[in-house]
Amino acid sequence: MDYAVAVIDIGMTNKKVAVYDQNLRQMDAAYKNFEPMQIPHPVTGDELDVHDLQGMKDWFFATLKEFAQKYPIKAISVTTHGATFVCLDKAGRECTPCIFYTYEPGPEFQKEFYETVGQADELQREIYTPPFSSMINPAKGIFFLQKYFHESFQHTDCILNYPQYWGYILTGNKGVEPTYISNHSYLWNHREEAYSQVTEKLGIKQLLPENYRNTYEALGTLTPQVAQELGLPESTIVTMGIHDSNASLLPYLAKDSHGDFILNSTGTWCVSMHPQSELALNPEDVGKIVYFTQTALRTPVKIAIFLGGMEFDTYISLYKEIAHTDQFPSYNPEAFNAVLQEKDTFLLPEVVPGSGQYTTSKPGILEKGKFHSLEDIKSKKSIPELFKNPERLLAVLDISLVIQTITALQRAGMKEGTNIFTEGGFRKNKGYNQLLASVLNNHSVQLTNMEEATAFGAAMTGIMALENKSHKDLADTITIEYTDVEKFQFPEFESYQGEWIKLAIK
Repeated sequence: MDYAVAVIDIGMTNKKVAVYDQNLRQMDAAYKNFEPMQIPHPVTGDELDVHDLQGMKDWFFATLKEFAQKYPIKAISVTTHGATFVCLDKAGRECTPCIFYTYEPGPEFQKEFYETVGQADELQREIYTPPFSSMINPAKGIFFLQKYFHESFQHTDCILNYPQYWGYILTGNKGVEPTYISNHSYLWNHREEAYSQVTEKLGIKQLLPENYRNTYEALGTLTPQVAQELGLPESTIVTMGIHDSNASLLPYLAKDSHGDFILNSTGTWCVSMHPQSELALNPEDVGKIVYFTQTALRTPVKIAIFLGGMEFDTYISLYKEIAHTDQFPSYNPEAFNAVLQEKDTFLLPEVVPGSGQYTTSKPGILEKGKFHSLEDIKSKKSIPELFKNPERLLAVLDISLVIQTITALQRAGMKEGTNIFTEGGFRKNKGYNQLLASVLNNHSVQLTNMEEATAFGAAMTGIMALENKSHKDLADTITIEYTDVEKFQFPEFESYQGEWIKLAIK
């Protein structure tokens, strides 16, 4: 092995440090879950989930130190989940809490935000950012700190996006790159490739880094102190960092042998990513969770998303809790067809209201005319009969996820002949994949074998930075296998889909 690249891969709950060799083979990996810490809301007293930055740093450093004794690490690449930032004071210390973006500050806050920065529809047309609920737009998280943590925010000297915060911890350098700043942040103007007017209206433009560089470039090298702590040479480079979805897309852009495609990346978020040649929203996209971001190559990608993995995990966990079982429901295509034919049971999104493709939908299950809200199911106040029939529950859940996926694919620009590649957690969900492939009968729907694509894409940026290579230069070291999904007959899907959509948009 000539050298190795270490990847710090930060999901919402799961964190990972992985090591790749120069041929992009994963040599080692360590995993750890970090539950959120809680602090009180300074006004309401509500519990706010915050990220355990110190705990993560301690574990990352200990793990990197262990790997440094086993592998010739010459580069470190960081990839993280989205919509997160860290405020630093003049001494480079965190000066405000790093709050989970899933917190919903309420309609009055949302109203005040848009009164401050501009109309939501106009902003979406101008800078291609949609109006998320909660604080999934980072500008809202900044506004929240300005409003409710005013005193501590006053000490802010610099605001760093999450990947670049960890890069700063390692190198002492501050910077910004395209995949994260352009990703539904309200902070970036795609056409001008500059900070947006929102940054001026919030009075934070001077707090954002001036050092704007390519994703696959180096932010810097390890500080002497960090190098000593990790047992690595000071010459070890650290890349600029990359948004997780964009990292998973990079291997497909390197291969790029299938023409027009949408990557259906499935995890906590289901993300439909459609590489484009230009920035263009359709009129019907406005007001929906549809937006543009930039790839690691600074090219446009149109995206539509929803919290599919979170929805799946929520209902499966509830089933196991209510049924007092650890057994996962089994897939039965006949159960799917029965649900589709009877049209009397519907699982409606969204587990985080306003986060996906049906932003007005109330989450819960409508069963034989009675609505059981997700909140009531969680509290056991109202439990659908569905929970006594695991095959039927899985069918209702997967059908909902497929309908949301199709909507996301359409809004991402799916057209006749667009190839659909599914990667991530849902590859193992046979019912979801078989239904999706069967109802998209004019498209090639395939599963890919990319394991841990996010870390893999991040490792690519490390090699690109080390060897000054393009993504295409790495194509020969990337193997992606595509597997056609077996199709089945679901004749009642379209009529069920129509009824489901009517209920979801009420």
